[in-house]
Amino acid sequence: MKPLFALFALSVTLAAGPAPATVDASKFPSLQAAFDAVPEAGGLVTLPPGVFEITEPLRVKTGDTRIVGAGAATHVVNKNEEGAPAFILRPPQLDEDKKARLWRIQMADLRISGSEKSGDGIFAEYIQEIYLEGVSIDHHGGHGIQLKSCFEDPRIADCILTYNKKSGIEIFDCHDIVVNANHFEENQDALHCADSFNLCMNGNNIDDHLGHGIIIENTYGSVVSGNMIEECNGTAVILDRDCYGITLSANVIAHHLEGGIDLRDACGCTLSANTFTIAHRFSVRVAAASERNTITGNTFCNTYIGAGQDKRPAVAKTPMGIDEGTGILLETGVNGLTITGNTFSGLSTEAVWADGDAKNLLVTSNLCMDCGRRTAKGTPWLRLPEGAAVLLKDNLLPAP
Repeated sequence: MKPLFALFALSVTLAAGPAPATVDASKFPSLQAAFDAVPEAGGLVTLPPGVFEITEPLRVKTGDTRIVGAGAATHVVNKNEEGAPAFILRPPQLDEDKKARLWRIQMADLRISGSEKSGDGIFAEYIQEIYLEGVSIDHHGGHGIQLKSCFEDPRIADCILTYNKKSGIEIFDCHDIVVNANHFEENQDALHCADSFNLCMNGNNIDDHLGHGIIIENTYGSVVSGNMIEECNGTAVILDRDCYGITLSANVIAHHLEGGIDLRDACGCTLSANTFTIAHRFSVRVAAASERNTITGNTFCNTYIGAGQDKRPAVAKTPMGIDEGTGILLETGVNGLTITGNTFSGLSTEAVWADGDAKNLLVTSNLCMDCGRRTAKGTPWLRLPEGAAVLLKDNLLPAP
């Protein structure tokens, strides 16, 4: 019998032109010199351990290029005081050719720090299939990462974005976006995604933000699930400016001084299986511009831990220290909303209340316990307008 390999003809054809290169940055006088040594065909740039202080942005100008450091031991420090980014990933001819694009730039395993006077950690424009993994970005005066018109399949995974004066991640005009398993700590806002499509944001840890958690504007067909979002001075999740077809599911939304989820301008969206606890003004707010949405299977609660006890006190030195729980606020003019199968308990507010007129409301099969702690005596826990366009049925409330 002939050997198996002899039964097949193997043909390998090498492409003409320059081949990708491996560039060891330790052998160059500067990091920029190492990036400039990458041929047009791309390659691998390895960054050694060390602290590298820069005063001008490091520019990456080639596609099919991967930049890899030695983890946190590779530390790029942006000393620029005029608002310039640490890294600029951008087609070099973009100013002359608006159709210029670079494909498949990747960065991994390094730290990039700045100051209040520096700009973004990474600014990327018109980079298709960009991939950022395991990058630590902190203390910038701008955004941690800014993606501008990186339209095709941007991916940000396992990065840590901390103490940046603007958003941890700023996304504009992108499509099929993956933001997974990152840690955000004490930026202004964690993530802002605008004028985009198909954001997939899962498994992130978002903590201690000076503004809001996740802000999504003019974006559709997206999912935000399995995230832990805690202690924003503002609101955990905001949908605004013509959002539609978005699912917010299985998130823990805990301890926010403003609110949990704010549907400012969102239609055809689903909120399901989320847990809301210690949201101060509202757990969910639905504005008049938000229509035809579904809120189902969520838990709205305070810090109750059983046996008649709350984990936090009713009074403390700061608002962050007190017990709190809130329900769903409907602003005047809401049209088309299903609220079903939720549990409301230990709330200072009503379970669901409307500021004014609303129509096409279906509020059924919800469980309400120990609500209205700070409302006037006799205030109904489901305080909604009456009429044929409001169906309030089969909710379980304690007898008066």
